Amino acid sequence: MKLPGKIAIMGGGSWATAIAKMVLSQAESINWYMRRDDRIADFKRLGHNPAYLTGVKFDTKRINFNSNINDVVKESDTLIFVTPSPYLKVHLKKLKTKIKDKFIITAIKGIVPDDNLIVSEYFTKEYGVPAENIAVLAGPCHAEEVALERLSYLTIACPDTDKACTIARKLASSFIKTSVSNDVAGIEYSSVLKNVYAIAAGICSGLKYGDNFQAVLMSNAIQEMNRFLQTVHPLNRNVTAVYCIIICTEGWQDRWHCGSYMPIRGHCAVR
Repeated sequence: MKLPGKIAIMGGGSWATAIAKMVLSQAESINWYMRRDDRIADFKRLGHNPAYLTGVKFDTKRINFNSNINDVVKESDTLIFVTPSPYLKVHLKKLKTKIKDKFIITAIKGIVPDDNLIVSEYFTKEYGVPAENIAVLAGPCHAEEVALERLSYLTIACPDTDKACTIARKLASSFIKTSVSNDVAGIEYSSVLKNVYAIAAGICSGLKYGDNFQAVLMSNAIQEMNRFLQTVHPLNRNVTAVYCIIICTEGWQDRWHCGSYMPIRGHCAVR
């Protein structure tokens, strides 16, 4: 298979919409799996996602929508999964088409419930996808800023860095800059931990702690992240955690907001 081949977006949320915009900056067309037929109908009628990033206009003639995941998989070579991690298995259970010969890109931040596996490991264990055919797409960046074509940076990680470079070139544009890595597990686990630290940062903000305390919190978070990664997946890596600092301490992060409301609503106990 010559990468990337035909690309499919697997998911219909804001990040999926932003990634579709990135892919279409170079690709002539894409396949797009959305589970709801009414959403697809509205998308075609309006020319934009009816529920997420509604300001992003698409030429729907370049998009092959389908609510049947098997049809999309059959017609695609590269599958970019952008569903929330708690619902990934719900979608994959519908699969009757083998995906072990596809190139999988996961843009999912989270752990697969019950299995307690990062997404790349889950695809290998449950569906036999070789590790060298799985890549991870990570920020730091927000979907709405990609939609506004604000300068953003992405990291594409794959054990086969040549494949990572190929995908990186296909996503790059005037407003998307890309870098590559072979640390798939490190990036996935960091994405999960980032959400935990974001909640902690939000709690501290809600408690009216200042920048000095937030700096200490982030410093300790970086050290903890490094220790965790070296325990679960030892590798010669340098955890700078700029990813964590930028996203966790700024107010746009939804988990930051979640944490910031906890002290106000009496859900936080500080010891």
